[in-house]
Amino acid sequence: MPVKVTVNPGQVVINDGSTFLVTASDGSIDENLAQGFFVRDTRLISYYEITLNRCRLSLLASSTINHHSALYQFTNPEMPSVGGPVKAGQLIISVRRDVAVGMHEDIDIANHASGSVRFQLMLAIRSDFADIFQVKSRQLLVRGQTTTTWDETTLTTTYSNGSFRRGIIVLPCSSDAPPRYANGRLIFDIQLEAGRSWHTCIDFTAVADSEQLVPARSCSQQHRTEANQLRDDFVAHSTHLHSSNAEVNALYRQALEDMGALRIAVKDNDRHYWMPAAGIPWFVAVFGRDSIIASLQTMAVHPELASGTLLRLAMLQAEAVDDWHDAQPGKILHELRSGELTELGELPYTPYYGTVDATPLWAVTLAESYDWLADRQMLDLCRPALERALAWIDRYGDFDGDGFVEYLTHSQQGLRNQGWKDSGDAIVYPDGQLVEPPIALCEVQGYVYDAWRRAAQLFEVWGEADRARKLRSRADALFEAFNERFWMEEEGFYCLGLDRDKQPIRSITSNPGQLLVSSIVPPERAGRVVSRLFAADLWSGWGIRTLSSEHVAYNPISYQRGSVWPHDNAIIAAGLKRYGFDAEVARIAEGIFAAAGYFEAGRMPELFAGIERRADGFPVPYPEANVPQAWAAGAILLLIRTLLGLRAEASHHRLLVRPVLPDWLNRVQLRNLKVGTASCTLTCWREDERTRWQVSDLIGELKVEAATTPSALVR
Repeated sequence: MPVKVTVNPGQVVINDGSTFLVTASDGSIDENLAQGFFVRDTRLISYYEITLNRCRLSLLASSTINHHSALYQFTNPEMPSVGGPVKAGQLIISVRRDVAVGMHEDIDIANHASGSVRFQLMLAIRSDFADIFQVKSRQLLVRGQTTTTWDETTLTTTYSNGSFRRGIIVLPCSSDAPPRYANGRLIFDIQLEAGRSWHTCIDFTAVADSEQLVPARSCSQQHRTEANQLRDDFVAHSTHLHSSNAEVNALYRQALEDMGALRIAVKDNDRHYWMPAAGIPWFVAVFGRDSIIASLQTMAVHPELASGTLLRLAMLQAEAVDDWHDAQPGKILHELRSGELTELGELPYTPYYGTVDATPLWAVTLAESYDWLADRQMLDLCRPALERALAWIDRYGDFDGDGFVEYLTHSQQGLRNQGWKDSGDAIVYPDGQLVEPPIALCEVQGYVYDAWRRAAQLFEVWGEADRARKLRSRADALFEAFNERFWMEEEGFYCLGLDRDKQPIRSITSNPGQLLVSSIVPPERAGRVVSRLFAADLWSGWGIRTLSSEHVAYNPISYQRGSVWPHDNAIIAAGLKRYGFDAEVARIAEGIFAAAGYFEAGRMPELFAGIERRADGFPVPYPEANVPQAWAAGAILLLIRTLLGLRAEASHHRLLVRPVLPDWLNRVQLRNLKVGTASCTLTCWREDERTRWQVSDLIGELKVEAATTPSALVR
């Protein structure tokens, strides 16, 4: 049996809510890399190195323990000391870090030499207080004033730039030797007898304006923060998977852990909700598209997660035209930030609305949430936001009146591209030239089509049949116009979008794959679309590439021009299921699950390289992918739902199922599967090439029925 490679990204990431730490595998922090201790979009520690007598430690092993704790194990290199040279491997140094509101560090040193050892433990700590956007772009620019003070027990570094203030307070405590501070380092003079050990704790308290975020004093003991407790509650109250494939079980569990760890609190009057942040390190913030898609992915796992997303985004819905923020009335935001550049008005993220798809997707999510929860109170509460979102699509989404929704930034700091492929170079012609906005992306038209159809169902719940008919009529008209303008008959595929001259952008990309989930593709064309998606230039073996490998701009390790995105593939798979392409669903699921199994801890990254899968190869990570990342974790959860073919109608106490299990997943059981106020256990298994199922542990009123045709899964 071949040895399985584990792909290690070379870094350790832990977080507690929106506070997070990114280090190298050896625990060090390099200010020139995307590393550091971050609080509220600001890097409070930009450099950190532990040495003994100025010699770097030799790493033995390092790993996260859970989402908020990490352990690093070292030994000493051969090094000089006052009592004579110390041979390599005589000392064992353990460093544990816990992010718990602030950050707490335990350092333990054990002497395994035959005699006493004298040395200096030095901690080099620097803070640049860089805005997270500066760190990401590697354009570090000193703007404000930094001051460092040492008062014999505490090292305090503060930063101010106008009204913006941040700081970090470093407090050594419970130490077996008193610290000194000199030359930018905390220094401990240690004499350690043979067989003895030495310990110190260090508390890192974050300062944000007038607030101090004091860490829990853990000293390697278990501790419970609010985010920690609610993460565990999230996992405990979610749908649990038990299957015949141990690796799939582990991947599913890790996805649940990651989704729970990435949540942001949402408060609405007396009700408390949570919504997913997008990912670490770059996107620990309120997001529109990312949070919405992650909420859609988790409907069969934890449908309440969507409630917080819907409410928070409705609270932040744009109310007026504001070009600096790319805002128009009714638009759902792109992201909300609190760093220096944003607070001082140099960036427009207070919030920024430069996304074309979050608004229709918000409407889709509202309808899907009602399907799973039948929460009429939530539905009524969100109705004004839905009305405004639909009005935005009509007036501002289709701003030139051609019947299609397009995007164009009006902000000096706005995003050039505003679909899910939002990097500046993502949208290209077949010759590799960049497409100039405004651009009407193909999948966005599918989102709008789906939003109108789903909104029609909601207006029927409100008893407004006429409004529902008008929305369906508009959806039907879009269906016809879209299929006339975007279809490329010679390719048997849809174009990427329409450019500013209303001409098709004929590049072959993954975008048309997402059309299937909206059902805007006529059944007679679906087979040709699927064949094109699985042609060798798009299908890598691990998943469908974002851009054809035959395209002149293809680069398998680019961000969105040939890489593989798990969430993109999971959405495509969900669409394939609706058209009855079960074998192709299984191909995508196998590729994504196989790739996930190679990554450290089974944690699915935001994206990975589109390099062709080979028997002696492994998936290649994208260098700066977010890990953990909400919609990457959500891809695992959505793929399980898709394989089982689940569709809820909570208002009718009904769950439809159409499971088709592949040969590598002979048995699947979902426990605590919730629809409305009811729950059950659903068990599916393969028997004679067919998949059978049964329901047990039924609590509440729920009818579980077979979906006799793939189209029965479409709302």
